[in-house]
Amino acid sequence: MIYRFRPKNYPIFTLTTVEEILQNHTKGGSCTVTLDMGRTSSKIFFINDLICTNAFKIPICKLKDIKWREGDIYCYNGECFLKIAFFGDGKYYRLREVRFNTAPTLEISGIHMHRIKNITPWEDSLMKIKLAKIRRGHKVLDICTGLGYTAILAMLRGAVSVTTIERDINVLKIAEYNPWSRELADERIKIVVSRAEEYLPKLPSNHFDRIIHDPPRMALAGELYSKRFYTETYRVLKPGGIMVHYTGQPGYLSGKNIIAGVCRRLKEVGFKVKIVKELPGVVCYKPNINT
Repeated sequence: MIYRFRPKNYPIFTLTTVEEILQNHTKGGSCTVTLDMGRTSSKIFFINDLICTNAFKIPICKLKDIKWREGDIYCYNGECFLKIAFFGDGKYYRLREVRFNTAPTLEISGIHMHRIKNITPWEDSLMKIKLAKIRRGHKVLDICTGLGYTAILAMLRGAVSVTTIERDINVLKIAEYNPWSRELADERIKIVVSRAEEYLPKLPSNHFDRIIHDPPRMALAGELYSKRFYTETYRVLKPGGIMVHYTGQPGYLSGKNIIAGVCRRLKEVGFKVKIVKELPGVVCYKPNINT
């Protein structure tokens, strides 16, 4: 199924934003804050007990009625504040601020979908894009869309088209509230709702210049680390193409070397591989026909 992404474009409020607004409200006049997590700045005017912009008027009491917690993200839909979090299909989805004025992460039942220790989700995604060496005119396959940061960054680096696959439609629904995901609506990005292992066999051979493979941990999606799946990624990648495969560090605490098995399977299907510890993961190269 092709998913039509529809950004909500609601103003966004976090604990830091609200604290800044309330501090300035006592002084009166106006202040400048971000209402899209750092992407732009907005001027807010204080008129009696109203918080006003060109787009909305909010009674200050509505802001004070909420128990704002660190990490929580709310939007204002014109009538009330809504926490960007919900239960769906037995899981709890939550958009979470990790640092002021930057892209948030997604938590699913308490598990965050990006690295957030000493790095922001946007920086994490940018590292993968740089390792893939995406250039203008490339066709890119992005496996596991998430909040769409790698797909968006691939497009911003000049990709002529990005096909991105996400099996959990709830992830896309929560991404529609995220200011940093809005470019997923660009016509150059095609979002496919499907299991990646079922969709790849439908794709043509030697079609993509680059692949970003960013699966959940192996314990949650072992099929995306299988030799059968790697065979499909090799087939759809053009000769001379690059696949960046995020793996994390599965088995690290227990002393298991799971990365060795990943590299072995990648080599068995034809890839040349390079472990990148700072990713952490593997950069895979499909040899040119003449090499």
